[in-house]
Amino acid sequence: VHLVESGGGLVQPGGSLRLSCATSGFSFSTYVMRWYRQAPGKERELVATIESAGSSTNYADSVKGRFTISRDNAKNTVYLQMNSLKPEDTAVYYCNAPGVRSGTIYYGRMYWGQGTQVTVSS
Repeated sequence: VHLVESGGGLVQPGGSLRLSCATSGFSFSTYVMRWYRQAPGKERELVATIESAGSSTNYADSVKGRFTISRDNAKNTVYLQMNSLKPEDTAVYYCNAPGVRSGTIYYGRMYWGQGTQVTVSS
């Protein structure tokens, strides 16, 4: 199983980045997908969630209206479009596959990517 994030980097405040997470080795189209982030000295934070068909999404209040999660099940890839970036968005961003959701239960193994650094600074 592989989850490989890309697209991170250094951007000025107000700028945009698009993160990608290319996956292989599991049934991507049946899995809920998530993006987390972790800033230095802070706990890992759930940023965005997308259901398996892409029909439903959820966001942390801190990124609502600025970030958009999407997925392409034909490419086994999930994306995070980040606009109007702020210095407080600086963190390592991780792609997460928590499992196949049925109600409130997740089935299958959980997978994580290795993370990609996003730095927002002038």
